[in-house]
Parts: sequence; C-alpha cells; structure tokens
Amino acid sequence: MYIPKHFEQPRIEAMHELMRAQPLATLVTLSSGGLEANHIPLHLTDAPAPFGTLRGHVARANPLWRDFAQEVEALAIFHGPDAYITPSWYATKQETGRVAPTWNYAVVHAYGTLRTIDDAVWVREHLETLTDHHEVNLPKPWAVSDAPREFTDELIKAVVGTEIVITRLTGKWKASQNQPAQNRAGVIEGLGGCAHRDAAEMAALVEAARKDAR
Repeated sequence: MYIPKHFEQPRIEAMHELMRAQPLATLVTLSSGGLEANHIPLHLTDAPAPFGTLRGHVARANPLWRDFAQEVEALAIFHGPDAYITPSWYATKQETGRVAPTWNYAVVHAYGTLRTIDDAVWVREHLETLTDHHEVNLPKPWAVSDAPREFTDELIKAVVGTEIVITRLTGKWKASQNQPAQNRAGVIEGLGGCAHRDAAEMAALVEAARKDAR
C-alpha cells in the first residue's frame, strides 16, 4: 500500500482500535487459481506482542481453507471510515481556486501466515468468544449455549477455523493532513453538515490529525 509519510499511522493501538471497531475484513490469499478475496469477521487478540492474532472461520464449502499458498503471506484489510471531500469546503478555494476533490479514509493492512484449524473444540471456543464479544452491549445478549447443543454441533461441523499470527501491520489515515489549517477546519465543518454515514467519524479523524499537527 502506498503511504505518504503524512498519512502514515504508526501507532499499533490506533490500528488495533480500528480493527476491533470494523472487524469485517477482506482476507486476500493466493490460491491455485490466483488471488482470492473473502470477507470474514476476524477477532483480534493482543497476543503475541506486538501485533496480535486474528481468528475467524469460513464455511467448509469455501475452498479457501484447502486451497491457499502456505508459503505466501495472507493479507487482511480492515476498512475504517471514509468520505468524499469536496473542494467547496476549502477556504483556499476562494483565495486561489487551486483546489480539487479527494477521498479521505482510514485502513489497516494486517499480514501473516494463514493457518486453518479443522477442530470442533477450537471452533466452538472461537465462536463463543466471537459471539460474546459482539453481544456484550446488547440489551439481551445471546450466547452460543442458548441454542440446543445438537444444533450448534451440526453448525460447527459446517465450518473450519482460521488463524493469522500478525507479523506486519500498516495503517493509512488519510484525514486531510496535507491541507493547510484553514482547509482542515472547513473539512470538519463541512462533514458536520453532511449526511454521509461516516461523516462524523471522519470529522473526528481530521480533528485528531489537526491536533497532532499543532
């Protein structure tokens, strides 16, 4: 991934925060037929330091777990907030007119060797952990144990576990860092009045980047 220095996100904790907030990853692997991309929710654990481990699962019918190049790194892409940035928000539009639209976004790339685990005990433990993590803040959290054991046993037979011990993490926070202060302020104000689903989150990233630049 091309990362100009001013868009680089070097902090592991910031990348981990995005990965946990947006766990549906695009998992890219090399198969016998070429590159494959699957979209899988991945659960991040902190160990081993410094980057952690990603655990997930795929349908047994999905060829991913059997057909991948074990000697080639897998890549999990986590997509954070993104938003179109109109040059109409830039103060310098009135001053020089030398402005152009762009797209702001945050993304994390996690690399590591993919391992598949065809083990019912491992898969059940993973599903319980994954479910508990996403249900914890709901008014009436659901647990795997709420379903009949014979039902979950059959479901577990139909999936295979995946695990990536992360060896490299790269993060790109494109949040108007290359714009002068008055344009960043305009972007924050413009996003504040925008109906785009990620506008508020992107405005917060631009504001955070503005504070870091002070």
